[in-house]
Amino acid sequence: MFLIIELPIASASVTAKMTNSTSNDNQEIRALLAELAQRQLNTENSIQETQEQIQETQEQLRELSSEVTRVLARSAILDDVLLEFRDSHELMQRNFNEHQRTTNAALQSLEAILLQLIRMLGRE
Repeated sequence: MFLIIELPIASASVTAKMTNSTSNDNQEIRALLAELAQRQLNTENSIQETQEQIQETQEQLRELSSEVTRVLARSAILDDVLLEFRDSHELMQRNFNEHQRTTNAALQSLEAILLQLIRMLGRE
């Protein structure tokens, strides 16, 4: 069993209010959608810029890595050259010391010979 109650309502006024309310809601929804679309566009632009920056950074990183590899290779070569110079310097220093020793010995021998010659000439 159903009970039907009739109330006097100004249906035109309710319909107008509902239409105005619906229209306002639609405008708000459209405004929100427009704002969301703009935000999405801004986000997509930011993502694109970020991706470009990432690619640029990756390229710079590759270049830096290549440069570091090249510098390290040069450093290794220079280290080898430096070691050779040290070895060569040590060898040259030993040779110099040996030559100096033999030259001093030769000079002492020559001095002794000269002294003997002077003595021999002085006796005559």
